Amino acid sequence: MLFRTLREIKFVVLPALTAVLLACSGSDVVVSDLLAGHTPADAVSRDGSVTPSNTDALSTPDLVELLKPSVVQIAVNFDRGRGVGTGVVLDTDGLILTNWHVVEDAKMITVAFDDGSIVEGEFFRRDPQLDLAIVRVDHAGLKPAIFGDSEELKIGEDVVAIGHALGLRGGPTVSKGVVSALDRTLVGHPRGDLTGLIQTDAAINEGNSGGPLVNMFGEVVGINTAKINIGDRIGFAINMNDAKTAAYSLIAQGPVPPPGFLGVGGIDVTRALAWAIGLPVGEGFGVTSIEPGSPAEEAGIELDDIIVQLNETVIADGEDLTEFLGEHPSGSNVKIVVVRDARLLVSLQAGLTDEPDR
Repeated sequence: MLFRTLREIKFVVLPALTAVLLACSGSDVVVSDLLAGHTPADAVSRDGSVTPSNTDALSTPDLVELLKPSVVQIAVNFDRGRGVGTGVVLDTDGLILTNWHVVEDAKMITVAFDDGSIVEGEFFRRDPQLDLAIVRVDHAGLKPAIFGDSEELKIGEDVVAIGHALGLRGGPTVSKGVVSALDRTLVGHPRGDLTGLIQTDAAINEGNSGGPLVNMFGEVVGINTAKINIGDRIGFAINMNDAKTAAYSLIAQGPVPPPGFLGVGGIDVTRALAWAIGLPVGEGFGVTSIEPGSPAEEAGIELDDIIVQLNETVIADGEDLTEFLGEHPSGSNVKIVVVRDARLLVSLQAGLTDEPDR
């Protein structure tokens, strides 16, 4: 059979595409020339008003002691390694705010607290355009951070960045600086331009992503997200007012349902591969394995089929397939179009299920 050689190709072979993964990197995004019903009880109400945490400015050591219980380290396992970032406790129910790029494509999320406790976290919701995500943990005694009004920030105002820079052991890293500029835009971010950013010269390094930028009253005024590797100490934080609005919206939507399970593994079909082995299409997902009893087997998918469309979505590669499954939970009925035997387009139907326990 013409497609038999698909199963003989060992590079870019994927395991069974059974779940949507959450993040590929726990390190900071660097842009352009970069390498590149839950409200915290005493923090911010849903109308955006702020309950002041302190009427007097704090010393930096006092500020750090105040914030440390509300700042967590987020360790991420993904297919090709590990990453580390930072998160901020949103409420007492276990919701933690971080950057989306910290947990994107995560296979496993682990959250470490200032008291030494370590628990497993689960992805809750994301806002990729703002580079924000919420992780949920089951942990008692959480201390939510207090969130300030970023509209009140002034250029030149002192701020402190707290986070787990480089994943170093022994607690978070603290750096102090000033608000260098407001309403900055980063052009060329992988998910589109980031706007309304706070620029600071407080040192922000890999691992700081998702951590708080704090004013001297102990209020979180930004979520650290990026740095520029040219120049000296040019870092950026998502302003807290935008982050609060996004967080409330994500919480209102509830947790993301588990991704649907199809039960196929395979390789990306590219033009180069198609030319080399004579495939009739230059993109798609070539099936090299089918899990017994899976929706794929029941639908009639065969080895060497090339999946080119699910419902109205064109499938150019395995990433498209994974993304589609993440948006279609168990119980979804899916129309599958495959290329079979070099020429024939075959239309199949499958009902997605939950991923089986292994």
